[in-house]
Amino acid sequence: MCRAQGDNIFMASMQLQEILFSQGFGTRRVCAGLIQQGFVAVAEQICRDPATDFIATGLQFSVQGVPWEYFEKAYLMLHKPAGYECSQKPSTYPSIYTLLPGPIRQRGGGAAAGVQAVGRLDQDTTGLLLLSDDGKFIHRMSSPKHHVPKVYQVTAKHAVDDKQVQKLLSGVVLDDDPKPVRAAACEQTGERTLSLTLTEGKYHQVKRMIAAVGNRVEDIGGLHRSRIGNLELPPDLLPGGWRWLTANDLVSISGKA
Repeated sequence: MCRAQGDNIFMASMQLQEILFSQGFGTRRVCAGLIQQGFVAVAEQICRDPATDFIATGLQFSVQGVPWEYFEKAYLMLHKPAGYECSQKPSTYPSIYTLLPGPIRQRGGGAAAGVQAVGRLDQDTTGLLLLSDDGKFIHRMSSPKHHVPKVYQVTAKHAVDDKQVQKLLSGVVLDDDPKPVRAAACEQTGERTLSLTLTEGKYHQVKRMIAAVGNRVEDIGGLHRSRIGNLELPPDLLPGGWRWLTANDLVSISGKA
């Protein structure tokens, strides 16, 4: 037996099967079946009635012993490892989406189910990647109009000199755009390494900018995204790992909660 939460006139309630459905645990019928078979617990109590109402916001529950929390929208960070494509239908390498639990990949149901990557990183690029099922958030973070800075740690194939740094800051011309592309910031951090900040995201932009100044990004381990906005990739989030973004994280990224 499972008791519903107390009434709250300020927060809407949802049936338990609708909560599971919205969080990606399958069709409504599958979610109802999980509940009826005793696989779902709320406040450590098994709940077998799919129609039981709960206040969804902040609800803690478990499915087959795995703890979950209800989120109306998903905002995640992923430490992308090398050798993964940022595509639902990868051509050569495995998809980054295989690194996420099934329910997160299926949130909401329908044709546009699951989270989507906010921009893309090349298969050999590592580092901080954001994912969400909030279309407005994805657009705001991806649009060059909002100038969200993204910081990359670059290892070049050849020695970097001050002339190359100044060219990156003053602007280089890429093949498909006659308008110069400039780095928002560029600091040499070693003989062959740079910290490069961009506020837009053109196709292979970092690699093409480095090539435009007469150098080349190292093929293996040459490009790593360490920061978006003021959000740093946590040192304890290992390659392939992911976590939910906190409210403070969202403010760090975009200045909006």
